Amino acid sequence: MARMPPASGNAIVRGMSNERYGLKDAVPLQAVKRALVIKLRHHGDVLLSSPVFTVLKKHAPHIEIDALVYAETAPMLDLHPAIATVHRIDRAWKRQGLGKQSAEEWALLSALRQRNYDLVIHLTEHPRGAWLAQLLGARYSVAPKVPGKGRWWRASFSHLYALPLATRRHTVELNLDALRRIGVQPGVDERWLTLVPGADAERRVNEILIADGLHDAKFVHLHPTSRWQFKCWEPEKNAALIDALASRGHRVVLTAGPDASELDFIARIKAAANSEVVDLAGKLSLKELAALTARAWLFIGVDSAPMHMAAAMGTPVVALFGPSGEIEWGPWLVPHRVVSSSHPCRPCGNDGCGGGKVSECLTSLALQPVLAAADELLAR
Repeated sequence: MARMPPASGNAIVRGMSNERYGLKDAVPLQAVKRALVIKLRHHGDVLLSSPVFTVLKKHAPHIEIDALVYAETAPMLDLHPAIATVHRIDRAWKRQGLGKQSAEEWALLSALRQRNYDLVIHLTEHPRGAWLAQLLGARYSVAPKVPGKGRWWRASFSHLYALPLATRRHTVELNLDALRRIGVQPGVDERWLTLVPGADAERRVNEILIADGLHDAKFVHLHPTSRWQFKCWEPEKNAALIDALASRGHRVVLTAGPDASELDFIARIKAAANSEVVDLAGKLSLKELAALTARAWLFIGVDSAPMHMAAAMGTPVVALFGPSGEIEWGPWLVPHRVVSSSHPCRPCGNDGCGGGKVSECLTSLALQPVLAAADELLAR
């Protein structure tokens, strides 16, 4: 079941509320019938945009809100109760020839134009958002103020919101800054991540858990991989973690993406472990992964989309962080522990030390602090 925000009593239009704080150009939400939110990024980034839809719908229930994302990330927003339509851009269009790509792009633009948007909310610096803000003719449009974008970018939007210069903020809050800029102040009880697995995914996961004897059991969900392996903890240490959890009586369900490199990583973990695991690596869709992690007692993983999915489902999280920053990307509004090293150079954002695909801030992490973090959350 989806992690839903608590009920908050006032579902009213509040578009002009910021004028008393000095915001003279707040968007009058009562004049907005349809809005398009654009988030062209990876899976985790798209999921972290889900509060934008929740908050906007809460403050203006009459608005029909659509999303535009890459096709592979659509499961992050499909079935979101605040979204009317999820429009998709398939990156495979580029490989199908110019004629096919042009036809698909025209069909998408036509579909978007038919929606007659009054408001476009663009959450990245992708140039497509600027083109669409102009081509769709929305009266109001908002995007980040990106250094170096120039006059064309600034002229494409009616509102620009500032990005932090000297401070670090969570990505959820940065996304919500787009709403703050147009006069919508998110309530403290409106910022939850929302991810809906759906009945089919929940049914299949339930069947899997019954088959593995976990239907009524508490288990730990371990997702140790990422598409970027410089974010991953070593296979041998993951194996030691599995053995330690098993010695405490916890069953472990192991998952990973279907990519060959991730499956090889899982094979190395299993070869080094002395304890049995339920191996579902490469066997679950994204919706099924969400349904699985919702049933877990605890999620353990690295900075990756599945970690954010666990947070969205309300599952406590142990997250291992290396070159990426937990302030910007940590588990959002869920009981959690972040395990990281004291390297003064982190977070560096590099693909391994010196670009060498191996991050010493992760490889130096010992088993004990990870196990201690897991013990704390499992004891809750």
